[in-house]
Amino acid sequence: MSDVRKLTKMALLVALMCISAYISFPLPFTPAMVTALTLVMCLVAFMLPPKEAFIVLCVYVLLGAVGLPVYVGGTGGLGKLFGPTGGFIWSWPVAYTLLSICKGKTVSFWSYAWRACVITIPITYAFGIAGGMIVTGIGFNAALAGYALPFIPGDIFKCLVASWLATKIRL
Repeated sequence: MSDVRKLTKMALLVALMCISAYISFPLPFTPAMVTALTLVMCLVAFMLPPKEAFIVLCVYVLLGAVGLPVYVGGTGGLGKLFGPTGGFIWSWPVAYTLLSICKGKTVSFWSYAWRACVITIPITYAFGIAGGMIVTGIGFNAALAGYALPFIPGDIFKCLVASWLATKIRL
């Protein structure tokens, strides 16, 4: 694949991540939000080799870090990275690059789906819970209840949708 085509694909996926972060809504009992961004990050992992996926994820994190409103709900800045939900943001380059590394050679819905659920969900929530506990000072059980448990069913669904889409999209 040519460098121009590869860079264009990467840029489009960064743009799609930025747009998908606006497709989100809050829950009244937690600072974390439900978002379409996690679905798109699974697509990034499935559609790119690990090095390119890592670059795309880091570019996205850096765009938000410098203050562009690309994070969930149209937010950005260092305050978001070091705020109650910043742990989630820090997890994304780790979790989704690892998914790209472990996706396997076979393009298969079930292969993608179980890997997405088993790799990304635990890593993302481990970082998110830890970040929430550090910043807010709440205990583990409160962090688990506010930062993870309400979101897991939706994240499983988004992993399934991303897995299905990744088997259908040929770039």
